[in-house]
This record gives sequence, C-alpha cells and structure tokens, in this order.
Amino acid sequence: MKTIGIVANKGKPAARIIARELLYLFEKRGIKVYLDDNIAGELGRSELACPPSQMGGTVELVCVLGGDGTLLGIARDLAGCSVPILGFNLGTLGFLSEAEPDNLPLAVDQLLAGQYRIEERSMLQAALVRKNETLATYTAMNDVGIAKGSFCRIINCAVWVDDQFVATFRGDGVIISSPTGSTAYSLSAGGPIVAPNVDMLLLTPVAPHMLTARPMIFSAEQVIRVEVDAVHQEMGLSIDGQFGYRLEGGDVIYVQRSPHVTPLVLWNTGSFYEVIRKKLQAEWE
Repeated sequence: MKTIGIVANKGKPAARIIARELLYLFEKRGIKVYLDDNIAGELGRSELACPPSQMGGTVELVCVLGGDGTLLGIARDLAGCSVPILGFNLGTLGFLSEAEPDNLPLAVDQLLAGQYRIEERSMLQAALVRKNETLATYTAMNDVGIAKGSFCRIINCAVWVDDQFVATFRGDGVIISSPTGSTAYSLSAGGPIVAPNVDMLLLTPVAPHMLTARPMIFSAEQVIRVEVDAVHQEMGLSIDGQFGYRLEGGDVIYVQRSPHVTPLVLWNTGSFYEVIRKKLQAEWE
C-alpha cells in the first residue's frame, strides 16, 4: 500500500489530534497521505489537501475519523470507486467503525501488513418521481426514510413491490433499509437486526396507526415503490438520515439495491455478533 487518505470530522474534538498522529505514523513508514481539505489547512499541510469526493481515484484506502455519520457521508462520496474504508470510532455506538483511537501504531501496522479483511456492504438507490418526472436520484448506505414533519398529522405510504400491491401504511412514515442499515433508524422503529451478508431489502413502518403493520423483508432483486399522500405538505425524504427533499402528495419513491457497494475494512478478529453484543450491551450469552 502506497497511498492513503484521511478524512476527519471537524466537529469531533479529538479528530485533529488523531489525524495529526496518523499522518505522522503513515509518513514515517513511507506512505503518501492525502488529507481532506477541511483538515489539511488546520494541520499546516495544505499541500496534501484533497476533497473526499476526489479521493476515489487517488488513494488505495481511506481512514475516516468520526462516527458512523461521517463514514456514511464518505461512503456516498466514494460510491462506485471500490476504495476500502476504515472507520476510527470517535462517536457513540460506531457500528461501522472498526478501529478505536487508543492504539494508533497497532492499527497502522495491521493495515500495512495486510492483517485485515474487506467486507462489501450493499447500498441502496432511490429515485424521486413527481408527475412522471424524475427529480433526483440518490445513493444510500443505510436507509431511505419517508416521514412526516415534526408536528403534522399522519401520512399514507402505499407500498408496491415489483408492481404488486403490498399495503398502505398510515402513520409517521416508512424506512427502507439495507442490511447494514438495520442497526440504524430501522432498529429504533422496531425493525429486526439483519446480518450484513443477507441479500435483502427491509421495510419498517414508523409509528403505524395499524395493529397489523410489521416490518417486512423483500428480495434484494426487487424494486420497492412508495406513493405518499397526506392532507398536509409536511413530508420529507431522507437519505441516511443526513439530507433529503421535501415531498408532495402524489410523489413516488422507487428504492432498489444499488449497483455500488461499500468495501469496509475489518480486522481479522471478532464478528458481527460480537459487535452487536458490545455496542448494544446485550447479554445474549
């Protein structure tokens, strides 16, 4: 490995310190490092600045310093580039972050010695259609959310799968998740935890006004179509819970598996179930 990118969340107090230490450790070992343009100037290394969206064609691996939200944003920026991502957890739960900042020299040595594996995580592709016109297309790693505003009445989400009508969910909205996203917004809404190697799409109703509404699992080969309606206009589409688009009654959202995947760097020790036990503090043994 000859080139590595470092992306840091400036909102995390420790990010600048860890970025500086990683830069030193990599350069000491002869690795060419590129820093995201938000942190390069603060470290006094403006000559290494590279926007995260351009790292895909420049580096062999990207280290992300922050929480899962930071990693999700980088995963979208690098979608289609096949650049592995190693997350350093500076947040709270950190389901997607493999490395801890306590022993940076060990993490660097493991990387350069190839003592890791790559796990490809599926992504989602969403298209927003209004009056037969596609307004926008998005790529998500975790989920696509369709929800009402903070103080509004319920919305209706009519769901089709491959043109077969499933149900109309009346409530706060629905979440369509990848397996990776099953531990995010969907989990808090009562959805199941899904192992990341399961090939599927997960639909979870949010606060449904229906006794029979339950999360549903569909094949990853299928296309989910959601038509929204309400007596108000306070509805929104969110991508990984980070940004979105205001919806109108009659809008249609198509969600399917993306052709892109996110390659995550994982150490050769531990497992998905160990991460779940640790992060959720569940006593399943």
